[in-house]
Amino acid sequence: DQHLHPLLSSLTMTAEIISMEDWVLPTGTVKAVSNREDYLKRLADADTKLTDPNELLLTWGFHHYFHGKLTKDDLDKINNKRPIIVWHRSAHEFILNTAALKKYGVTADYIAKQSKSAQEQINLPEGHFWEQGMFVLLPKIAPAIATPKRLKDGLEFTEQYLHANGITTSAEPGGLVSKQLQEAQNAVLSDAQTPFRFYFIPDGKTMALEHLNDNMIGATEEMLSWGEGNTAFLPKQVKLFADGAIFSQLMQMKDGYLDGHEGEWMIEPEIFAKAFTQYWDAGYQIHIHQNGDKGLDMVLKSLKENMKRNPRKDHRTTIVHFGFSTPEQVKELKELGAIVSANPYYTVALADKYSEAGVGPERSNEMVRLGDVAKEGISISLHSDMPMAPAQPLYLMWSAVNRTTFSGRVAGPEQRISAEQALKAVTIDAAYSLQLENQVGSIEPGKLANFTILDENPLTIDPAKIKDIKIWGTVLEGRIQPIKLEQKSVPQANVSGDFVDMHKLTPDQSYKVVMESVRSSKHQQHTHTSACSHDNPLGYAVVSLWQEQMNTL
Repeated sequence: DQHLHPLLSSLTMTAEIISMEDWVLPTGTVKAVSNREDYLKRLADADTKLTDPNELLLTWGFHHYFHGKLTKDDLDKINNKRPIIVWHRSAHEFILNTAALKKYGVTADYIAKQSKSAQEQINLPEGHFWEQGMFVLLPKIAPAIATPKRLKDGLEFTEQYLHANGITTSAEPGGLVSKQLQEAQNAVLSDAQTPFRFYFIPDGKTMALEHLNDNMIGATEEMLSWGEGNTAFLPKQVKLFADGAIFSQLMQMKDGYLDGHEGEWMIEPEIFAKAFTQYWDAGYQIHIHQNGDKGLDMVLKSLKENMKRNPRKDHRTTIVHFGFSTPEQVKELKELGAIVSANPYYTVALADKYSEAGVGPERSNEMVRLGDVAKEGISISLHSDMPMAPAQPLYLMWSAVNRTTFSGRVAGPEQRISAEQALKAVTIDAAYSLQLENQVGSIEPGKLANFTILDENPLTIDPAKIKDIKIWGTVLEGRIQPIKLEQKSVPQANVSGDFVDMHKLTPDQSYKVVMESVRSSKHQQHTHTSACSHDNPLGYAVVSLWQEQMNTL
């Protein structure tokens, strides 16, 4: 998975999930709710299950386009004594009931002390806080929803989830700039037994806002030493941000929105241009969060100007998410040498609802136009941006190959890509997008022996069934790693222990080791039982409030 967020995944996946889609987790499947009535019933059931009347009920997954308008009064009807916090599916909004507002000291006097722009994104009578208003709320609620223990437990859960989905390599472009929180992630993900390798890419937005005129490149490079063990920072790579979140319909659109609302910039265009130029001249590969076609125009402008001023070969400027674009922009990406890392789940989850509200059918059906990208020969990788989509590479493949929405229709069939193209997008082309193609991404002599063992061939199975392929396990640098089995034994394949140094084997011997493992697995039962669209604002509140506690994890 080329791009996901372990911190945010940890906190959302361990909340009470009530979402518009199924979430298949190591602990079981959390079924979707797609309407207001079912959402409120599930929320009321979650409240009833808590025996302590003062315990916080934190839930994640609410989306107004699926579940209707939700206010403080709706939550009070469920329970006006227990604090209830509803975390929006976009991770950019919160709704609190009266008990929560009172318990965490969110008062009219507190809000009145905030900036005018923040106050404009708060509706206290409805208990609703979004974007800048969310930043005002977070210092009040972060100690409750992101305790160090909950973060540690959530990271361990996320580790199990990623392995269950066959992931051997992943990365977080643009993660939180906090050495303390990085150490917390290292504590869980960096040990030798972690079943995958995880890479981090510095957040250039934070660097630009804090160091644009003060050694920005030097501050970025200082982060390279923050990783350890199975976690590491990738050198000479950085993440910048263009426009707002697609799940909140805050992407910048050329033709605006049908209801008249406006998108937002995650970094002002002038600052973006200056930061892009500094990183470009320093030889960085620049990954850029983009969702709207107007946002892509801003990115293309900087790329074009810098290619003309200071041409670079193999710069691999990466368009991240790739929500909305035009055919003309795709051609320009090709001409400028950019590559695309797309989230194909946007089409599956949002094309139906966005056809009805905000965007309209013409643009919604063409979102994540990978068919056009493939025709131009542009390198494509796929990612989940978890928790924006499930971190399931096979599901991402299925999404890109089929473009089947929640309603069962195919949105923009001409934008589908082949199974082979999709497989490359979660293997060798994903590695290419991170400059790791000489280490991982394909099985060949000289590379790390990392691969995933599947029950069926995704290139020959019915494309509609790709997402249903069972995963037996993975091999990480020669170590055979079955997904949790009811029988705990690990296939030995005529070697001692469960570690095989594939570098010392011939290709035929390596093949035999893997095939012996697969054959052995046939006699055992399979079980999976025991997260860009955001800028991780929760983490900033966590850091500012209790950095010292993070060191106790």
